[in-house]
Amino acid sequence: MTQKPTGTGDAKIQLDVQIVGREYKIACREHERSDLLEAVAFLDRRMREIRDAGKVSGAERIAVMAALNIANELLRERRAPSLMPAAEVDGADARGRIKAMQTAIDQAMAGQETLF
Repeated sequence: MTQKPTGTGDAKIQLDVQIVGREYKIACREHERSDLLEAVAFLDRRMREIRDAGKVSGAERIAVMAALNIANELLRERRAPSLMPAAEVDGADARGRIKAMQTAIDQAMAGQETLF
């Protein structure tokens, strides 16, 4: 980790992170470090799930699928915020919905295979 001082009193740092085995250098402010590392772990986990499912190959395609899944979940939450505490969310139901989204995206992208 490399720190680069700024005039704001909140040092800018550079983090070396790994996402699905690839190394990236990412800059952030010191106070953003823990949130960024949490986001990296979340993205890494989601990309590994997609890769391990075996339906999508190639780091770029896996990243796009993960981004689409995460964006879809975010947009659904924004449209219909849950009144249920996070601890009571049914994980199996969420995984089922994610699996259905992945299947729909796989089907939509199936025709794209010949383009790449």
